[in-house]
Amino acid sequence: MRSADAVTLIRVALIVLVAYLIMSKFSPVAIIPLIAVAMLLDAVDGYFAVNESSRGKVGFGTYLRSLAGDQKARGLVKEFREKKSNGSRFGARIDVAGDRAVEYILWAVYTVVGVLPFFVIVVVIIRHSFVDAVMAAKGTSSKMKTKFAQVIYSSNIFRGGINVVKFITFAYLALVYISGYPLWIGYVLVAILVAYIMLRGAAELYEAYNG
Repeated sequence: MRSADAVTLIRVALIVLVAYLIMSKFSPVAIIPLIAVAMLLDAVDGYFAVNESSRGKVGFGTYLRSLAGDQKARGLVKEFREKKSNGSRFGARIDVAGDRAVEYILWAVYTVVGVLPFFVIVVVIIRHSFVDAVMAAKGTSSKMKTKFAQVIYSSNIFRGGINVVKFITFAYLALVYISGYPLWIGYVLVAILVAYIMLRGAAELYEAYNG
């Protein structure tokens, strides 16, 4: 098993633990850092995938510089990320499956405990299911060609932004359920996150039909 795939499985297992702790109303002091670790492991997953495809030529420092916007580092990482997509039969799709599993588990647990209405997870599942199907037919999402998709989907600003919004939203919803924080703030965060998800989905569909 590739190191990147092992990290993906660890992320999913960690979120299953988080879901159990939330439903058990465990301390948010423990839950929120675990959510943060699960989110950060997505970057570790990406690093291992690129490092393996480059046979060690891309160090962690180079990978971090690429995320920070260093053009030379981004070019190097992109080169080996594309080689990874071509050389790994399931790697790119396992990464997407891991992302979806982590997200669905968190949406589901907050729906089950009554913090979120059912229609929210329905919207998210429908969006991901159809967009993922279209992109799977087109190819991986790492090779965006249209300007709109490159900016909205692939740019480090938007990629980092949605991860920050996800963390804040899911962490705050834990505080709502366990500690009684105001629900309306959670609804505002959820609305922002869902809008963000829909916008990136629109970018993927635009890429699929115009790229």
